[in-house]
Amino acid sequence: MSIETVRNYFRPLGREGDILEFPVSSATVELAAQAVGVIPARIAKTLSFLVEEGCVLIAAAGDAKIDNSKYKAMFHTKAKMLTPEQVSHLTGHAVGGVCPFANPEGVRTYLDISLQRFDTVFPAAGSGNSAIQLTCDELAEYSHSLGWVDVCKGWQENG
Repeated sequence: MSIETVRNYFRPLGREGDILEFPVSSATVELAAQAVGVIPARIAKTLSFLVEEGCVLIAAAGDAKIDNSKYKAMFHTKAKMLTPEQVSHLTGHAVGGVCPFANPEGVRTYLDISLQRFDTVFPAAGSGNSAIQLTCDELAEYSHSLGWVDVCKGWQENG
């Protein structure tokens, strides 16, 4: 999968033209923030974790970090990030382009409340040089999120 897969995913929604492609990398929060021209916190990074049933994705604010105790309370297992090989195999996206869209069946997506302080956020769109600007409601709808969770720390002091 790639940006084209994500573009095809957004086409029936009339949003494929809203995908931003950059001449520079947006594969990290800092690079994405520079490419988009926003503060790093507004980048909706998609973190991928291994669970017994496969893969869980959590979209969180760029300034948030996983809180291991909150994660374990929510998912009843220790937070174990996917290896780059597992990321590609389980999500269909390469590291740097992982996003909550157009993922294989069985991938469960959640959104962390750290994103809710912003009117719009910028998740990746399937490549290491892309993003799309969405409201939190649009992000929840388009990602087919299973809901909002509180599994991060470190963002509250950033407003």
